[in-house]
Amino acid sequence: MFELEQKRIEDQIRVFCVDSGLPEPKLQWTWIPFSGHWGISTSFFQLAAQEAREKGQGGNVGERAQAIASGVAATLGTPAGFERVEAVRGYLNLYFSTGEYTRRVLDSVLAQGDRFGYGEPKGEQVMVEFSQPNTHKAFHVGHLRSAILGDVLARILEAAGYDVVRANYPGDIGLHVIKWLWNYMKFHRGEKPDRDITRWMGDLYLEASKRLEANPELEAEVRAVYVRWDQRDPEVVSLWQETRQWSLDGFKALYELLGIRFDVYYFNSMVEVSGKEEVAALIERGIAQDERPDGPVIVKLDELLGLKNEKYRVLVVLRSDGTALYATEDLALAVKKFSDYPNLARSLYVVDVRQSLHFQQVFKTLEIAGYPWATRCQHIPYELVTLPGNMAMASREGTVVLLEDLVREASARALAIVQGKNPELSADNQQAIAQAVALGAIRYSMISRENTKVVTFDWETALNFDGQAAPYIQYAY
Repeated sequence: MFELEQKRIEDQIRVFCVDSGLPEPKLQWTWIPFSGHWGISTSFFQLAAQEAREKGQGGNVGERAQAIASGVAATLGTPAGFERVEAVRGYLNLYFSTGEYTRRVLDSVLAQGDRFGYGEPKGEQVMVEFSQPNTHKAFHVGHLRSAILGDVLARILEAAGYDVVRANYPGDIGLHVIKWLWNYMKFHRGEKPDRDITRWMGDLYLEASKRLEANPELEAEVRAVYVRWDQRDPEVVSLWQETRQWSLDGFKALYELLGIRFDVYYFNSMVEVSGKEEVAALIERGIAQDERPDGPVIVKLDELLGLKNEKYRVLVVLRSDGTALYATEDLALAVKKFSDYPNLARSLYVVDVRQSLHFQQVFKTLEIAGYPWATRCQHIPYELVTLPGNMAMASREGTVVLLEDLVREASARALAIVQGKNPELSADNQQAIAQAVALGAIRYSMISRENTKVVTFDWETALNFDGQAAPYIQYAY
């Protein structure tokens, strides 16, 4: 915004250095924290230290940096576009003219419209994988943090000029799905979900968990369904495809409500077989050790890296019975991502903090395997969402707050406030405002704390419309 003025100042500083017998300055500008005025600052400590080295002089570098800054300030005077120049503890601070700065900002806002503040295209592609709900389960508040953090991260990267690929990786197969299919075939065959799809799916999953807890002998029936799945029994596969779509339809409706979109979907089922092929290649190359049938297939990372102190430990990449693990699938998923998008500058995984070691192990295994892009994979951790009393949310135990319930409750509370403050508005306008305020409150509750801190969900805090809350941000916007 003041690039021309800044360039002139830099030229003047270089002339000052030449005239003063100083080395060529390496100027790095930073924004001065706003305290009523906008400004930029640069330091002369590096220049003072370089001068001392070249001339073999001692002395106080800080005092010399301040002397240089004072000399520059005296030379500059008050440049065009600035209202104050000062030398403080070795730093040169330049404060923009408030009136001129405001005029230029407003001109930029009016000229750029909705694109104001967006960076120039960087020509780099970044994938952000986030949300990752399990099909055949409810979508609860605990899932919100990954979904909203990932969406916010993607929006920030897009605004910064990156070409962002938004990826989702639902867990569409595994024991939880087999349990659901068993319960459906045995007790609910032919039934269809009502309008609350994810609630209905979650209810059946909870029911299956309770049945198995009450009658452990039924586990044999679940295992039999798993065998049928492994053998790709047409009935089981067909039912899985149909019921998986029910879940995905439910998720889609919730994402649309939250204003979240995805460019590509990956699934556990897509990489189950290719993951085992990756493991076979690791065994063949001596990277993984096959201890079956007595043990699993493992990668002794610390040993391969020659580390004396434990860091990466041992990664289990396949069970002793040959079934896949998360690591099996994550190895193949990373390969598929870079095969689909070979120009990715970075592949980000927004996954909870409990998986930190897991991703370190997976990425390091890929690096050892010779994939050059492995170092461009990065885990973005976040802490869990818990209930009061530090109770974790768990679908199998029914200790969850469903997203549908949260949205309804938030909208009802917001509507009551809107009706009280704006009774003259039409019912449709009141409802639209209430919905926007409610969704803003929900999103804000997930990003108002650092991603590395636990969010304790309670209704009063999430739906508090007073103080530091989403409605105030929306009003400012």
